[in-house]
Amino acid sequence: MTLRAAAICALLLLAAAGCGGGNDKSSSGGTGESGVCAQFGAPPPIRETKAPWTAPENAMALTCKAGLIPEKAEFLQYHVHAHLDVFVDGKPVLVPAGIGIDLDNPDTIADTTADGLVIGAGLKQECSKPCISPLHTHDVSGLLHTETKTPSPNQLGQFFTEWAVRLTPDCIGAYCKPKTPIKIYIDGEVATGDPSSIELSNLRQISIVIGTPPAKIPMEFPR
Repeated sequence: MTLRAAAICALLLLAAAGCGGGNDKSSSGGTGESGVCAQFGAPPPIRETKAPWTAPENAMALTCKAGLIPEKAEFLQYHVHAHLDVFVDGKPVLVPAGIGIDLDNPDTIADTTADGLVIGAGLKQECSKPCISPLHTHDVSGLLHTETKTPSPNQLGQFFTEWAVRLTPDCIGAYCKPKTPIKIYIDGEVATGDPSSIELSNLRQISIVIGTPPAKIPMEFPR
């Protein structure tokens, strides 16, 4: 299933505060981070388990762990999308909806399937307290949203921290080289170095292939 942010906003009837707007200070780090983050407590541990990886609890504490500041609304002055695909032994791994969104906050809303899977997430209105990360997912399409007031590119490692999944040069979750082959492609080219530093720039396609590769590896941002 491929859902775009605009479709999700329409589907969930999100108000303007949910898909942009708001008057609070926006930042992806820096002054004020410790004060905002103190209210959220300790984040859950980073998982070193096999896929699948569900959306974790305490999204705002994980936002802070990623070095980002939770906000009360989204800001669209800097609004870019990267796309992430993850495969384990040829099978796609779901990138959950609601990463970086506090779905326990009454000002947020989620669209779920009959079996309880969250397939869409957003804000009903501006939240009364911080409820969304500048880096988040609205749906299960693999679309990673960066939405801030100022140009502040995020990195893949920050997203995996928000997802609470281990990402290092040698390991992703429970899968580690050399026992398990791992390759990461950026716009069709094999990436080298620390994957956590991969920038989530606009229209960038990131494909993570763990173990046996799929028949087709996504090489470009889906249009």
